[in-house]
Amino acid sequence: MAGAAIFDLDRTLLQGGTGPLLSRAMYDLGVVTRRLPGEGLLFKAFDLIGETLPSIALARQATLVARGRAGDAFDEAATAAAETISAVVHPFALALIEQHRAAGRPVVLATTTPEHLVRPLAERLGVDHVVATRYALTEDGRFSGDLEGPFVWSRGKLDAVRAWAAREDIDLAESFAYSDSIYDLPLLSAVGTPAAVNPDPRLTVYALARGWPIVHFDVSPGVVKIPVVGVELQRLLFLASPPLLTPYARFDVAGTENVPRTGPAILVGNHRSYFDVPAMIQMMRRTGRTGRVLAKKELFDVPVVGALATALGGIAVDRGGAGQESFETAAVALEAGELVCLLPQGTIPRGERFYDPVLKGRTGAARLAAATGAPVIPFGIWGSEKVWPRSSPAPRMLALTDPPTVRVRVGEPVEGLGGTPAADTERIMAAIVDCLPPEARERRTPTAEEVALATPRGR
Repeated sequence: MAGAAIFDLDRTLLQGGTGPLLSRAMYDLGVVTRRLPGEGLLFKAFDLIGETLPSIALARQATLVARGRAGDAFDEAATAAAETISAVVHPFALALIEQHRAAGRPVVLATTTPEHLVRPLAERLGVDHVVATRYALTEDGRFSGDLEGPFVWSRGKLDAVRAWAAREDIDLAESFAYSDSIYDLPLLSAVGTPAAVNPDPRLTVYALARGWPIVHFDVSPGVVKIPVVGVELQRLLFLASPPLLTPYARFDVAGTENVPRTGPAILVGNHRSYFDVPAMIQMMRRTGRTGRVLAKKELFDVPVVGALATALGGIAVDRGGAGQESFETAAVALEAGELVCLLPQGTIPRGERFYDPVLKGRTGAARLAAATGAPVIPFGIWGSEKVWPRSSPAPRMLALTDPPTVRVRVGEPVEGLGGTPAADTERIMAAIVDCLPPEARERRTPTAEEVALATPRGR
């Protein structure tokens, strides 16, 4: 027997609930002529804390609203709402659905929402099966005000899913289930691989106690959000990294208005020092956004450090291979509207090459831009090597009276892309150089002392 992938709908596949969108569609099309008292507050409460017994009691009584209406009375509204709802389904949820489908698992939408209202949405999403509350019809094809089968909620949802699994020869022990609600605990406990998605407070506690994964479909896989409050760990890092915590360096950051406030973008910069990371944190703090940062795989192989890097949004790059996996991960993040940040040089230049005014880079950023259409935003870092030179095992933290200045400039989107990856990469690297001070573009012979500073110890 094969397994299936079972998804809840509200607050799981999308950030909030379908209620407001379905209600608006029915109201706009005249299917209903007046709003329920307090409807807006109920919807907002649901979006914030999830299912409550009062909201479920209201949903249970919705059969009475439909009583006496023709069986197809809501079809047009459901179809109209499906178009709107499908546009706000989390992209990472859609990617996971495709992964399950590629693995040969049928995808199931299991929801309390009436089947006649979610069937058009399921069809738009390419869902294989729908397990939902069904309203009974009279002999003349009108809603009777009763249910046909169980009310698909809590234990009733598990019963409905079990009945469906028996009909389809599905083994729940081999199945996956995703939900946000503590009331779906019976279903989550019945499958082999449960996951708490954007969980409500009670499910969060239970999932932590059971060691179940807690995931959020609005961010890249592996990115951690603080339970209940739903804030990215990376954003907390930004809040905890004011410049005053590094008194041995000053930061001069400008041009962050060139980073789009929403939507995908590829941030590309030069690499001069391990202190580039704090400089990039100061840059990102000013954008108001979080991002996914490509870094060498060796970092992710370090115990604890690697897990933290992933939780903060890092994407591991295997420099010894083709890097296809990291490319695909970054492309999905961009398609989901996230920022992706990378340093095309791949590593800090050593010795005399550190002073070459012509920057050489790999083609990853150019290929990502061609594949996703995301704009490429250059930034230049200068002076970070004075805080942490390549020859030093640690930053110079005693320069408190006259700390060096680390300069970060963000440029406008790179224009003229669309050629070969090599040609586009040259244009991208030139745009990064344009973000550096004039002295960075001067060709000169470095002194022996400067070469030594740019050379790792023992090399």
